[in-house]
Amino acid sequence: MSFPDTVLLDYGSGGKASQRLISELFLKHFDNATLNRLDDAAMLDLSGPLAVSTDSFTVDPLFFPGGDIGSLAIHGTVNDVAMLGARPMYLSCAMIVEEGLPFSTLEAVVRSMAEASRHAGAQIVTGDTKVVPKGAVDKLFINTTGLGLVQTASPPQGDRARPGDAILLTGTMGDHGLTILSQRQGLEFETPVQSDSAALNHMLLDLVESVGEVHVLRDPTRGGLATTLNEIALQSNLGFVIEEKAVPVSDAVRSGCSFLGLDPLYLANEGKAICIVPEDRLDAALACLRSHDEGRQACRVGTVTEDHPGKVVLQTPIGGKRLLDMLEGEQLPRIC
Repeated sequence: MSFPDTVLLDYGSGGKASQRLISELFLKHFDNATLNRLDDAAMLDLSGPLAVSTDSFTVDPLFFPGGDIGSLAIHGTVNDVAMLGARPMYLSCAMIVEEGLPFSTLEAVVRSMAEASRHAGAQIVTGDTKVVPKGAVDKLFINTTGLGLVQTASPPQGDRARPGDAILLTGTMGDHGLTILSQRQGLEFETPVQSDSAALNHMLLDLVESVGEVHVLRDPTRGGLATTLNEIALQSNLGFVIEEKAVPVSDAVRSGCSFLGLDPLYLANEGKAICIVPEDRLDAALACLRSHDEGRQACRVGTVTEDHPGKVVLQTPIGGKRLLDMLEGEQLPRIC
């Protein structure tokens, strides 16, 4: 049975139209034994420490170079769960859909979520859909919650940084934020930019298992690298020293930021991680990260110190130093 060209209010009514939407769209793409039972809740058999994370996604535009709101919702949630050294296993998915959204758009998003969740190795086992009148929401909002089993007795946490630790990045900064800005404003750069949206859980689990001691993992999403480093410094009550020239930024992002007057250290990332490890685990950590596609450009960018606790100091290429503070205000709304 075919669907109409656009999403109708009927599809959120709970009646026959809702049942068609569930069976012919969501079950078709999210297919798994737990979801297919269509119970009011998913029954899961888990044992051990769990990591749970929830996030809502309102990115505009819905589709952008390197991803879309569907894959982004999966990547963002599995990455958050993985930052505690956990293996993401199960996901929930709730959608708020604007009446009149092209049905082809909704199906493309659902298909993208299904593909991203399969790649991450996590099943979407429960969900909800609401259709609201035109204008009550902008096209499509998604909420996802992820659940995973912690794989280590000493999971990475924001307060576990220690003096002398090495601070690593898994790749270039600012790609996602600049991509969304350029798409929204219709900007074209000499070198195209693309979102880094990606699932990092396989790489990070390999890191935790092979290196053995990883103190902190964090993804520098909203607020970018600068804000996230400040959050960790405050949690650990230690200082961070960052070498500006060591922070990887692609030529396309650097030139785009220069043109727009933006700092790439404050732009969002959706497929990168900050890793803080003991100095004696540095080489092993870099080797592990670089063995994965998502970590080919992994590098050391700084050191944890007892000086200036709760502060991040940026060492400039000309030998100066300045405080790298948290983001003030909203640099770019609805980037995720």
